[in-house]
Amino acid sequence: MRDAIVHGLLCVLVVAAAAAPVVGQSRCAPSRPDALGPFYTANAPERATTGRGLVVTGRVLTIERCTPLARARLEWWSANPSGDYDDAHRANQAADDEGRYRYETDVPGKYPGRPLHVHVRVTAPGHRALVTPIYPQPGQSAVDVDFVLIRE
Repeated sequence: MRDAIVHGLLCVLVVAAAAAPVVGQSRCAPSRPDALGPFYTANAPERATTGRGLVVTGRVLTIERCTPLARARLEWWSANPSGDYDDAHRANQAADDEGRYRYETDVPGKYPGRPLHVHVRVTAPGHRALVTPIYPQPGQSAVDVDFVLIRE
């Protein structure tokens, strides 16, 4: 009986491992896009920090084989802790050579009609631009999210 249970658990682990994307070895699902929205402005300052309290980390990947997109550009904007959009909460940064990024900002204040969120626009040569929001949970201080771009 014990051997059958162990065998069953091993089968579940093998199936789960086979279904999980492995960087460089399988296709990724593209990140879900959203509208650019009325508060986006181009030419945000080059910086990786616009406040304290919420850290967003992850990688920028291409849909083909989940490979990193070196030096992809990320543009960030969000409401300040009072719920108002301002220039102090806008940033522009490049992912590193492995597609990794780290952005730190204030926890955005409540914006009427939507849950707390941070906007990001991700671009890389030869790929469609991605605009998408990140929705941290109340009290959450760190979010890890990978952005998967589609080739043009």
